[in-house]
Amino acid sequence: MPAITEPRELFLNDLKAMLYVERKLADEVLPELGGEVTNGELKESIERHRAETERHVANLERVFELLGERPKADKSHAVDGLVAQHEKVAKHIESDNLLDLFDATSAAKTEHLEIASYEGVITAAEALGEDEIVSLLEENLDQEREALEKAKKAVEQLAKEGTNDLED
Repeated sequence: MPAITEPRELFLNDLKAMLYVERKLADEVLPELGGEVTNGELKESIERHRAETERHVANLERVFELLGERPKADKSHAVDGLVAQHEKVAKHIESDNLLDLFDATSAAKTEHLEIASYEGVITAAEALGEDEIVSLLEENLDQEREALEKAKKAVEQLAKEGTNDLED
């Protein structure tokens, strides 16, 4: 990685990581989760969010164009760590209901990462006076916040169902 000496370079570095995250989620993670879960509502939510995530990729690619840059993704160790942790634990879960709960909590963790990342790049874009870029990034952020709320509701519902199963 070349030296980062200016705020714009740092901003571009963060955008490259965001593009990596969104592409990885759209192309790998969300399709895998969608195939893994058995809860119908959760499966639908994951599929809807995959379509949103594909739009997030398009928005980020447009951001690069507006900056006069070629869209380029750089590895995000944060999302790769979340994926590795998920893979490590998921293979040890024997109950479909418990796996659905784990997948919903994993989705919530990922949404938190994305929200924090978008908040950071939005702050940088504002400081750099990139108003058109801010609106594209805020569109993504708003959808990530909605996805987090859905994931949290799924966690609550699935945890209650799991508790009820134990009581029966």
